[in-house]
Amino acid sequence: MKERRHLLWLDGSCAKSRDIRDVHAPYTGRRAARADQADVSQMRRALAAAAGAFPRLRALSRHARSRLLSAMAAGLQARRAELVEMMALEAGKPVALADVEVSRAVATFTAAAEEAKRYGGEVIPIDTDPSGRAFAPAVSYWVPRGPILAITPFNFPLNLAAHKVAPARAGGAPSLLTPAPPAPGPAAILAQVFERALRSGDAQEPVPAAALQVLNCPNDVAALAVADPKISTLSFTGSAAVGWRLQGQAVGKKVALELGGNAAVIIHRDADLPRAAARCAAGGFAYAGQVCISVQRILVHEDVSARFCRLLLRETDRLGVGDPFDARTIVGPLIDTAAADRVMSWIAEATTRGARVLTGGTRKGNVIAPTVLTRVRPDMKVVCEEIFGPVVVLENYSDFGRALDAVNASRYGLQAGVFTDSARLIAEAVSRLEVGAVLVNEVPAYRADVMPYGGVKASGLGREGVRYAMEDYSERRTVVTWQG
Repeated sequence: MKERRHLLWLDGSCAKSRDIRDVHAPYTGRRAARADQADVSQMRRALAAAAGAFPRLRALSRHARSRLLSAMAAGLQARRAELVEMMALEAGKPVALADVEVSRAVATFTAAAEEAKRYGGEVIPIDTDPSGRAFAPAVSYWVPRGPILAITPFNFPLNLAAHKVAPARAGGAPSLLTPAPPAPGPAAILAQVFERALRSGDAQEPVPAAALQVLNCPNDVAALAVADPKISTLSFTGSAAVGWRLQGQAVGKKVALELGGNAAVIIHRDADLPRAAARCAAGGFAYAGQVCISVQRILVHEDVSARFCRLLLRETDRLGVGDPFDARTIVGPLIDTAAADRVMSWIAEATTRGARVLTGGTRKGNVIAPTVLTRVRPDMKVVCEEIFGPVVVLENYSDFGRALDAVNASRYGLQAGVFTDSARLIAEAVSRLEVGAVLVNEVPAYRADVMPYGGVKASGLGREGVRYAMEDYSERRTVVTWQG
């Protein structure tokens, strides 16, 4: 791929900056692109443009919003090959997984096009109270809060941007997108897709050009936007440490945070062990574990632990590792050298304290071989923190209730998986697990883009999924009419 320069998309046109930074390919370490970085004056201009676009955008008909979103879905589909190549280059995402991400982003915009048509409200019969007998049924409906600041991570540089931009567009709010510095390319293409969709829109209802702006920027410039009163909602996906710090800066705003996890899976003795092992290997090691719902902890009933371990190691050995441009690769590089150094140091900490490496634990460049550890302790980083790398730990249990307690001991609570055919144990897990979603006979790494997605505890606030994000980006307005 020819080296690109990712310009800013500011108030309907491309803009350059004096500050231009290199983007490096995680697999080769070579420069893959250059990205202009917005300065303070450009950010202030973008904020003013978003605020100015809001009255016109919220007045657009649902038809116009839906049409724009459908055009963007088609635009992403048309640029599939380019997007796949860019994600493989900048984010180190294996091409097979990058292709899936494009499909998911297209589906996200398509779902938003449908939600734009049916997102309404409800009728409330207030004459259930004696004081309400003189009133017509109340109507409560959603209205957009105002401009959205969307801050996205490197690991899903297209679909996680889609999960913020598409709901904002469907609900009538402008969005200002700041992509992660390691992989800004897909967001730049998204801006181009938006610009083309504008030109193909309804001439009777023109969409404001500032409905979407994309600004690469340093942290201090992004912080200016977080605190600016023109922003009504902050939607952030990234690390827990950064997310909670931003919440403190976003005074007076609605804040939606999708943060980290260290997802656990419970494998009971009646589980379909071959399927569970295959799903745990894929869920733990795909994209080098750089997914906030990657399988990290596997708690296996002691009666089947030996067999499950053999199956897991067999499935792990089958995974393609290395070059993200190889169609067979599932486990590519970590995003950069610092990330690979950290993962290796956590493995070393665990082994120094008695953990045993069953497979992996080796490194070549930024590629770390899929690693399975056992004999771990609860206070090891590989157990209690989010490793965000290709490492899973195996732990045995004898009592199902204590296994649930072990999952809940984490400060995170994003998703968890349970493999069992026992209706009683499933009900107990659903009742007791302190997570945003329980996956039954599936790993926590699964996410459907239409479902409410998010966590509890240190894993965040609010829910993604188009309809649920639209609620975060909106507020209710209730109309009560006296009939006399």
